[in-house]
Amino acid sequence: MPVPIRARFSLRAAAVLAVLFLIAPAGRLRAAGRSFDDDFAPRSMRLDYFHSGTSSEEHISLDRVVSDGPWAGSRARLLDETGLGKYFFEIIDPKTNRALYSRGFSSIYGEWETTGEAKEIWRTFHESLRFPQPKKRISVRLSKRDAKGIFHELWSSSIDPASRGVNPKDIEPLGKVWSVFENGPAENHVDLLILGDGYSASEITKFHADVGRLVRRLFDTDPFKSRRSEFNVRALDLPSGKSGVSRPHLGEFRRSRFSADYSAFDSERYVLSFDNRAIRDAASAAPYDFFIVVVNERTYGGGGIFNCQATVAADSAFAEYVFVHEFGHSFAGLGDEYFTSEVAYETGGKEHPEPWEPNVTAHPAKEELKWAELLSPSIVLPTTWKKDEFEKASREYQKKRKALRESRAPEEEMEKLFFSEKKIETELFAKEADAGKVGAFEGAGYEAVGLFRPSVDCIMFSRNDVGFCSVCRRAIEKMIDLYAGR
Repeated sequence: MPVPIRARFSLRAAAVLAVLFLIAPAGRLRAAGRSFDDDFAPRSMRLDYFHSGTSSEEHISLDRVVSDGPWAGSRARLLDETGLGKYFFEIIDPKTNRALYSRGFSSIYGEWETTGEAKEIWRTFHESLRFPQPKKRISVRLSKRDAKGIFHELWSSSIDPASRGVNPKDIEPLGKVWSVFENGPAENHVDLLILGDGYSASEITKFHADVGRLVRRLFDTDPFKSRRSEFNVRALDLPSGKSGVSRPHLGEFRRSRFSADYSAFDSERYVLSFDNRAIRDAASAAPYDFFIVVVNERTYGGGGIFNCQATVAADSAFAEYVFVHEFGHSFAGLGDEYFTSEVAYETGGKEHPEPWEPNVTAHPAKEELKWAELLSPSIVLPTTWKKDEFEKASREYQKKRKALRESRAPEEEMEKLFFSEKKIETELFAKEADAGKVGAFEGAGYEAVGLFRPSVDCIMFSRNDVGFCSVCRRAIEKMIDLYAGR
């Protein structure tokens, strides 16, 4: 039997793609005059692979290549030039070395390798690349960004879509897809799919109500509100055997449909699913660009990784906020702007490379600032704010939060603390002379010193009712343009 897929692995510096920070490898232009139909069929191809390693060693190994349902992406905006993501993949015409399709993304592995655990053990995570189904042999090139923002080729594979090693059949649909709202063809709209985890068969009506409530909040928030007509939102009914998902910190375990668990990376309220294949197989029943997993739980929690996945606990008092915040991560690559909460990642380094996230920077000087054109007139850089007062209040809040967590207090007690913190912060930020302005405010990306955010407050910084700042709104709009582009 012929070997249909050839792969090679490389982490050598010689594999540098000569692309600097925020200029993605998609600089290879498509051949002039070529259209989507010249190179692709309107179906999705999915390349599944295993991502393994430690904090100092990284490997990719092929799992399988399958058909993955209808293609939902733009047929005009095929190359990603946003410069976002820790990783970047390209579909290459091997005869001309021209990129036919490309996208940036981040991954669970990419987050895990920054944790302390990655220094001690080897782990493997399942991941997928999705792209339009090629009509002829192509090369897949996967690259990774280094600390200086340069992409290096990590892995490549040659794929012949007509070979016996590629399964051209779609999986039989799992569950029932239903429309939340639709505005037009998938190819020129952003297609969002909502999945439920931990909903039993008797709770499907609740899942529908949860989806409606959460989606309404997203599209009541700009810029999603003003660009709602460019989205389609669908949901999938696929019940789990029992209600709820696993909460390892409490010793409560389930075998839910998508294995979305709390305690990701040992962070109690971080919710992720590590069962990528189960999610992707189920999601293939619908056209989608992005998906969110709604978990049927009361405890505050969620997660979001750029162009990978987002999760939210449906019944928390702050579920609607978390839904929007985490979608900001997964859809637009927005970074967390807070810096006082405990996180699983190692922080406190003396040097901070420039983050790729569009709303966090290590370079607050105007001539280097990535959002310089959005600065408020006469704003001082770096921009002063009541940082000491905020940090003092936050330290007290974190002590109380830790005590409640250790005592396993009812969720209502934790939510009372959250509401108290929200009130204090809202009052504090209302006194800021530069509230609502765009500058460079120190404290962002889990670092109190050396990283800066655009505004004193934003959905990516706090739970306060402030919406996205203008820098985050711009990043979201760029992503809408990419996926709904005609």
